[in-house]
Amino acid sequence: MREDRAAMDVPIAPAPPALSSGLRQAVRLLARSRGAMFGLVVMLGILLVALLAPALAPYDPVQQHLLDQNEPPTAAHWLGTDRLGRDILSRTIWGARLSLVTGVGSVLVGAVQGSILGLVAGYYRGWVDQLIVRVIDTLLAFPLYLSAIFVIAVVGPSQLGVVLAVGIAVTPVFARLARGESMEEREKEYVLAARALGNTGARVIVAHILPNVVAPLVVLASLTMGDAILVEAGLSFLGLGAPPPTPSWGLMVNDGMVVLTRAPWVSMGPGAAIALLVLGSNLLGDGLRDAFDPRLRGTR
Repeated sequence: MREDRAAMDVPIAPAPPALSSGLRQAVRLLARSRGAMFGLVVMLGILLVALLAPALAPYDPVQQHLLDQNEPPTAAHWLGTDRLGRDILSRTIWGARLSLVTGVGSVLVGAVQGSILGLVAGYYRGWVDQLIVRVIDTLLAFPLYLSAIFVIAVVGPSQLGVVLAVGIAVTPVFARLARGESMEEREKEYVLAARALGNTGARVIVAHILPNVVAPLVVLASLTMGDAILVEAGLSFLGLGAPPPTPSWGLMVNDGMVVLTRAPWVSMGPGAAIALLVLGSNLLGDGLRDAFDPRLRGTR
C-alpha cells in the first residue's frame, strides 16, 4: 500500500497538445487551396521529369554537334540548340535534377543547422542564447548571395559547394524561427512537467518541443526552396556552380546571354523552367502557411 501511494504521488507529465485534429483540418484547407494544389502539381511534375530524365530526354545533354549551332526550334529540336549544337530540351530536362537536388539539399542543410541552433538558444537562454543570437545576426547582416559567394570561394565551385553555400546562407532564417517557437513552447505546462520529472534538456527538446515546432519549419522550408533555387541559378549564371558541361539552368541562361538578340530560344527554355519551379515552390509554401497557421485559418 505504501508503494502504491508513493507511485500515485509521482507527477505525470501531461502529453503534448494533440495535433491530429489540427493536422486533419490543415490538410483539408490545403486541399481546398487551388494555388497550393497547382504548386504541388508543378513540383511533382518537375520531380517526375527529373527522375525520368534518361527516358524523356531525346538526346545526350552533353553531346556536341557543331554543325547545328544555335538552330531555332524545329521538329528535331523542340527548343532549339545552343552555341555548341547541344539540344536545349534535353539539357533542360537533365537540369531539373541539379536544381531539385541543390534546392532540397541546401534547404535541408539550412533547416537542420538552423533548427538545432534555434532550439538550443530558445530553450537554454542565458549566455548560450546570446552567443547564438550574435552569430545569427552576423550572418543575417550579409546578403544571401554574398554569403553564398563567400562559402563558394572557400570550398570551390561545385554542386556540393553550392549546396553548402546556400544551406549556410539560409541557416539564420531557420534559426530565428526555431528560437522563437522554442521560447514559446518551453513555458508551456507539458514542458515544465517534463523538466520537473528530471528529463535532460536534450530529451525535452527532441521529445517534447521539436514535434510541436515541425509544422512552421516545414512551411518555412517550402518557402525557402524557391530562394535556394534562384540562388543556385544565380551562382551557376556567374560560373560558380556546377562546372560545364553539366546541364544547369543558370549556366544555360548565361550561355544564351551571348546570343540573346539573334537566338533568344537558348535562354527561354531554362529561364521558363526556373520561373515555373520557383512559382510552384512559392505557391505550395503559401498554401502550407495558410493551412498550418491557426491565426490565418481563424482558430484563435
